[in-house]
Order: sequence, then C-alpha cells, then structure tokens
Amino acid sequence: MSITSANQLELLQTAEAVAREKMIDPSLVIEAMEESLARAAKSRYGAEMDIRVDIDRKTGRATFTRVRTVVEDEELENYQAEFTVEQAKQYMSDPKVGDTFVEEVPPVEMGRIAAQSAKQVILQKVREAERDKQFEEYKDKVGTIINVLVKREEYGNVIVDLNPGEGVLRRNEKIGRESYRNGDRIRCYIKDVRREQRGPQIFLSRTAPEFMAELFKMEVPEIYDGIIEIKAVARDPGSRAKIAVISYDNSIDPVGACVGMRGSRVQAVVNELQGEKIDIIPWNEDQPTFLVNALQPAEVSKVVLDEEAGKIEVVVPEEQLSLAIGRRGQNVRLASQLTNLDIDIMTEEEESARRQAEFEQRTKLFMDTLDLDEFFAQLLVSEGFTNLEEVAYVEVSELLVIDGVDESTATELQMRARDYLEAQAAKALESARALGAEDSLIEFDGLSPQMVEALAKDGVKTLEDFATCADWELAGGWTTVDGERVKDDGVLEPFDLSLQEAQDMIMTARVLLGWVDPADLEPDAEELGDEEAASEEAEA
Repeated sequence: MSITSANQLELLQTAEAVAREKMIDPSLVIEAMEESLARAAKSRYGAEMDIRVDIDRKTGRATFTRVRTVVEDEELENYQAEFTVEQAKQYMSDPKVGDTFVEEVPPVEMGRIAAQSAKQVILQKVREAERDKQFEEYKDKVGTIINVLVKREEYGNVIVDLNPGEGVLRRNEKIGRESYRNGDRIRCYIKDVRREQRGPQIFLSRTAPEFMAELFKMEVPEIYDGIIEIKAVARDPGSRAKIAVISYDNSIDPVGACVGMRGSRVQAVVNELQGEKIDIIPWNEDQPTFLVNALQPAEVSKVVLDEEAGKIEVVVPEEQLSLAIGRRGQNVRLASQLTNLDIDIMTEEEESARRQAEFEQRTKLFMDTLDLDEFFAQLLVSEGFTNLEEVAYVEVSELLVIDGVDESTATELQMRARDYLEAQAAKALESARALGAEDSLIEFDGLSPQMVEALAKDGVKTLEDFATCADWELAGGWTTVDGERVKDDGVLEPFDLSLQEAQDMIMTARVLLGWVDPADLEPDAEELGDEEAASEEAEA
C-alpha cells in the first residue's frame, strides 16, 4: 500500500504500542521505521540513491527525500548520490564541496516484499534497542543480589528469567548439592555483565565470596550503615566459610551483631546457603593476631611471620594439629584465603626439632670457620649470632657480654671471621672472572663478590645484563597459579636481597647506563605535597 493512503497517525500509534510493549524509547521505533521505509524506497528508486525518510513526531506524516552531495570532480563515483560543483549549479546558487541538495520525492508503494523487509528492519532495531536497554540496566547492578526465576537447565547451567532477558548461573557457580526446578525463585549475585554479539550476557553466582558479604549486608543493618565492615571472606561453597568483620563503634561487638539475637541473623544467611557453616572472626590489623583468630576453633601457641614472602609459621600443640588443619585441610585453607598468607602449621615438637637442627647447623658453621670448640661455638649461637658477618662487623661490646670473652678474645674472633670472609670473597671474585663477569658488574656498588659469582653462573655477566633483570628474578617472589601461591626463586635470594633493594639496584644500573633520566625518578612537587598532607593527617 502507499504510505499516503494509510492513516498517518497509525505510524505513531504503532511505534508507541511497540515501545510500550518492549519498554523502550518510542523514538527508537520511529527511527527503525524511517530506516525500513528508506530501504523500501531504495528498492523502488535505485539502491545507489541516497533516499531518506523523516516521520513527523506530531502528525505521523512521512516525508521521502533524495540527498545529493557536492564533491570534487576527481572524487565523483556515485552519479545518483553525488555531483560536481558545475552540475550542482543547475540546482543551487554558489555550491561548494560538501554541500548537500535535498529534494522531496513521491512516496513509494509498499509491496509485499518491501513490507516484509521493512518489518524485519523494525524487528531488528527493536531487538538491538532491547539488548542495549538490558545491558545498560544490568551493568550498573554488578555486585548486587537479585531474585530470579528458574527457566530451564542446559548442560548443567541454569538459565534464569530476568524479565526481560535471561541470565546464566553456570555449573561452577552453583552450590554443590543444590538442584532447581522450573519456576523456583532463587537469589543470585550478579558477577559480570558482558556485551556480546548475541546480546548482553549476565553471569550470576551463588558461590562467590561477595554473595555471602551481600547477604550479611541485607541481614545486618550495622553493615549496611557502615558501622561494621566486612574486611575479608573465604568460602568453601556449601560446606564452610570464614568472614572477618570490624566495628568502627567501640560500643558494638562486630561478631555479636552479625550473629544476631539467638543466632537469627547468621542463621538467615546459613539457610540461604544451604546450611553452609560460617565462622565470624574479628578482623585485626596485626596479621599474626588476625591469623590466630582465623584458625579458630584451634588454639595457637606461637606465630612467626615472614612479611616479605607473605608466609607465616604457626605452632600448635600436638592435640590441636588436626583441628587447626581441619577436615581435608579445610580450616587452614580458608584461613590462608582470609589472611592472604601462606600458612605452615607445625606442632610444638616439630618446631623444637627444627630449632635444634638450626642450632646445630650454626654451631658447626662457627666451629669450622672460626676454629672454635663446640662449647664456645654454642655460646655464640645462644647469644643470637647466626652468621659470620654478624661476628666480623658487630660492635666489640656485643661480644664482651658473652661469658668468658674479654677484649682480646673478641678482637681475635673478629679477625678470624674477617679473614675467612675476605678469603671467600677473593675466591668468589676469581670464580666470577673465570665465568666471564666484566668489571662493570664487579665494580657495581651493592654487589658482593659472591653475588657477582651467582649472577655470572646465571648468565648475567655485564651491567647491561643486570639492568635488564626484573626485581623478582633477583630477589624472588610469589606468583598465584590456579589459586595457589607458587614460589619464584631469585638469583640473589640466598643473600637476603629484598624486592625493594633489587628495584633500587636495577634502576641505579639503568641510570648509569643512560637508559633512564634521573630527573624522571624524582617525585614532583604535587606528589610530595600529597605525601606531606597524608603524613600530617596521620599524625593528627
């Protein structure tokens, strides 16, 4: 039919009806109609023509126009949609390149094929508008909980109705023993929203630690109000979880508030998570104290923290070992996730045996290198000396506190230690040169001969080689692989080189080589001002 023969208001009424049904902007539907009518017109007048349609938003009248653009002579390609300056002079006064000439053309008759094509365009545009609306609606809801209706299950993944649209609860995001039927209403955490070719994909989860945190926020008003903060969550979904909380009001107990009267608040969360047992733990800035809390209900005798390695040793009584480790290592694994530390648990007997082995090893070191008898070497170890450097370069007064050591004995001890260290350094230097280490590396400030030897053995023989190293390659570090922390050994790690020291040395080498401008390393005035302000704030 002809567009002119139709009720002009019918277009607007149709657009409003579709927009209302799909809950999208009516202007988007009208734009789709304009595009579909323009496509139909092109099939009538010619595909090369630039035909445009404009539907009046008040009257519904559709105006068909042909647009031609003025181009340079040599750029003229499409004779139906473009013309030169000379050709344009027939229609326009003083035409310039880039100008357009618009003329109205008669409306087209909408045949069956054209009408079908127009319908497809409109449907496609409406679908795109729906997808955009759904993406915009849910992208800001990431990190929140929603109630959804189960529609069906596909290959273990649960498809839920979001009205409009669908969400996916993947197999690995379901709590293990949960099963759902069509029509079940469940709570899910919106984990991710992605814009994909087939439309927005909304990924849900019931196993995410954040899901538990959001459930507590819903059940505990103090968390919602910010009086209590959830600092960390670790879960073994469907089995057990640990949650660390802190209160910013001294009058409110964070653990008690989360548990609720007769356990009502925590029980509501437990019921939602299918009986998952929850340990609520008070958070503490002091990591060893926090870890002791995290290992509850086990009792801890001693904690030794290695901050640089992110590792902690925990000593427990023999009868508490199985409780601290937990069933299949669950308790210690959750405590490790909660504190973000590697935890090594040992009994008091094992720790005692290790300390005895270290004592014997250090005693033998002093006996072999300083030519001491066993009793005297044990005295040095008992006073806290662990290596030759400490003996060689410590203040004499610290040696004089040892029973039976006078000034001459202390001086003799230091001379023997220094002689041995110098001999070892000379030997290491000779070995490094034999391996091909160059003077630029040997003379670099901060590297001992033993360090240079270790670097040369690893293929680092010049200052240029050293400057290309990464800090972790020198000092070692930790990498998380599949959720497990894996140790990366550093070439200079045996020499107790920290990551910060490694970074400083590498940057110094790059400056010496001219790779880095020293001025680039200096903090600007604004940064210094921020640091000073932060310092003053902390002091206040």
